[in-house]
Amino acid sequence: MISERLVTVLVGPHISEKSTNAGEYNNQYVFKVRKDANKNEIRRAVEQMFDVSVESVQVLNYRGKVKRFKTTMGRRADWKKAYVRLAEGNTIDFIGAE
Repeated sequence: MISERLVTVLVGPHISEKSTNAGEYNNQYVFKVRKDANKNEIRRAVEQMFDVSVESVQVLNYRGKVKRFKTTMGRRADWKKAYVRLAEGNTIDFIGAE
């Protein structure tokens, strides 16, 4: 797998109340990822970028909502979210990351 592609797989962390609880109780971290990324690419990208070992990856696809913009109807973009469970003893620090 090409390392340039792995760098672009992770779009960024997804911070919400649900993702914070998943991190505290299950040692899971939530990322927004590319729509065409698969579980193996996500696993390798997280392991490469944060130097941790990944136990499992769960992926969710979200459809964009249909919204009204004044008189015309619009649609938000589709996106993909990944729950990444790290092995025991591994953590990711988003605040102190370089």
